[in-house]
Amino acid sequence: MTFGFASSAATSIAARANSASRLARMLQPGEWAEAGIPLLRNPREVVSGLHARHQPTLTTAVVAVLDPEERLTASASFTRRTALADGWEFRNALLANLRRVIPHDLRRRTPVRTAVLLYCREGDERWTEEDGAWMWGLRDACTLHGLRCGAYITLTRGGWQVLGEGRGGRRPNSTSSPGDLAEVSAAAEPVELRTASGASEMLRRTAAR
Repeated sequence: MTFGFASSAATSIAARANSASRLARMLQPGEWAEAGIPLLRNPREVVSGLHARHQPTLTTAVVAVLDPEERLTASASFTRRTALADGWEFRNALLANLRRVIPHDLRRRTPVRTAVLLYCREGDERWTEEDGAWMWGLRDACTLHGLRCGAYITLTRGGWQVLGEGRGGRRPNSTSSPGDLAEVSAAAEPVELRTASGASEMLRRTAAR
């Protein structure tokens, strides 16, 4: 019985420690607001373009890299696989996908490209611990890949929301049909786009709808 009690106590202590570590790997809304995240000039354009290209469903994350002119340089989408909202796991997944689609910028003294994250989930626009873990993961992945940490955007049934900025819209949302990439406007010069599939294609900026 003594051994059983000790084992149970040790397991309980380890579980609390793991929980504390996991909670430390997430950012509260106030911490995110103080991080100096650059504002998107046209978030609707970015969201509509990523939604049309990757057609995210629930638990799908889309990480995208934007150049200084806010043109899409590379993007990748993947489905969340871990049950726990752990920023370390999210960081590793984001970093793995960034490495697949674009070289790092670690040789630069100052980052010139920005990574943004669109995550499709249940619920409403209010912050959750899951959002906090994604924010932590995005910030850490950007540091390790030599990128600026950009906006974190949620896509829910009610629409899209740039967390920490209070900007959002009703469409696209988690249930809406994706737009047609053939309708992408010629508002900017096309850039070569690298995607997770490895295919190169030309992307023009998506017109705001």
